[in-house]
Amino acid sequence: MSSIDEAVRAIRESRPRTVAVMTGAGVSAESGIPTFRGAGGLWRDFRAEDLATPQAFARDPALVWEWYEWRRGLIRDALPNAAHEALARLPAGSVITQNVDGLHARAGARDVIELHGNIFRVRCVREGNPRMHEEPFNALPPHCECDALLRPDVVWFGEALPDDAVARAVGTIHAADLLLVIGTSGVVYPAAGFVKLHQGLSIEINPETSAVSSSCTHAIPARAAAAVPALIEAILEAVPEANLEVRS
Repeated sequence: MSSIDEAVRAIRESRPRTVAVMTGAGVSAESGIPTFRGAGGLWRDFRAEDLATPQAFARDPALVWEWYEWRRGLIRDALPNAAHEALARLPAGSVITQNVDGLHARAGARDVIELHGNIFRVRCVREGNPRMHEEPFNALPPHCECDALLRPDVVWFGEALPDDAVARAVGTIHAADLLLVIGTSGVVYPAAGFVKLHQGLSIEINPETSAVSSSCTHAIPARAAAAVPALIEAILEAVPEANLEVRS
């Protein structure tokens, strides 16, 4: 375990010129969004893993959509927290995220790599054309203009991550001098394996020890909103903004 001060000193000494950021559910927890695996993530008598699958959608699309509309309502009312806002200060604002809530973009990040999709984007199961739909649906399950079902444009259990998002994430992490790993459990693959691809200075921020803590140079036991702003300030002070590149 490391302190915020120790991580800040490491940033100042290494003067990273390229930075990669990877975030998980913990970065949004302080915005009031339940973590995917915590007790707050339960809905009715179902586990998230029992609803976020192609099989569940085929079996009962209305039930799956009820759950997603409940989640979309929580997220719609949420605001980016201090961690989101601090990360958006990085030049280019590039962030690799496992989250589907869109809060990084709402905070002002200009280049977000969404590994697991976006809960406010939908796509037709027949035509496959994705589109944003942020407002509540009038009827569930929603249908496309072609009368086929719409589904959330997110990655469900048993589905592969988008190839382009994976390629960009891997390239970003490989090339970075500094990797920030924020609020991820480190148990959802293949994203969890990306951390081990990094060979430079890496700093994890998580209140509890995670599956990737031992892979990081520093593991800070802290909430994202408490630790991230100080680290971003150190990065911007260590390297003038004009010379700092956030990999994308």
